[in-house]
Amino acid sequence: MSADSEDEETGPLRRCISTGESLEIDRMIRFVVGPDDQVVPDIAGKLPGRGMWVSARRRALENAVAKRLFAKAARRPVTVDPALPALVERLLERQCLDMIGLARRAGAAVAGFDKVEAMLRKGPVGVMVEAADGSAEGRGKLAKLAHGAPVVALFSATALAEAMGRDGIVVHAVIARGKLAARFLAATDRLAGLRELE
Repeated sequence: MSADSEDEETGPLRRCISTGESLEIDRMIRFVVGPDDQVVPDIAGKLPGRGMWVSARRRALENAVAKRLFAKAARRPVTVDPALPALVERLLERQCLDMIGLARRAGAAVAGFDKVEAMLRKGPVGVMVEAADGSAEGRGKLAKLAHGAPVVALFSATALAEAMGRDGIVVHAVIARGKLAARFLAATDRLAGLRELE
């Protein structure tokens, strides 16, 4: 299968330079070579240049760095920061938190126990977001109302508060069903892979 093949059911596939697997692009991370020959992560997938794709898994990315697979894929000498996996993890986290903020500004996300409870009682939501350092008891109460919605617990309460435009902490948030929730879930799957939480 070519690196640019497409499957009718799954969409565009790309070949991982580390594992050789062909995966959907929302399960991968794109990299390009910058003007200074430095390998640059392209989290949004919009930078110019020939893309090099790596599975969104820490071990796959560490292997690509250790075995100099970016140079092989680029067919020329390139510079790769040894801390590239940690940088990609930070960028993915920022992308996810920015999506929460976007959902809030679009009126598609609420935060706080009472508001989240009220939204859950209205019907199914796209995704529940719980602070990783929040109380298990509070999380359990709301999970019962979630109607099987996916639950993401990858961010601290202070990071969630910042994303929701609040001071202090946020332990509970929800994003309504729709494209934003679907994009957020795909991004958090990649982040979980970089943190090896699967």
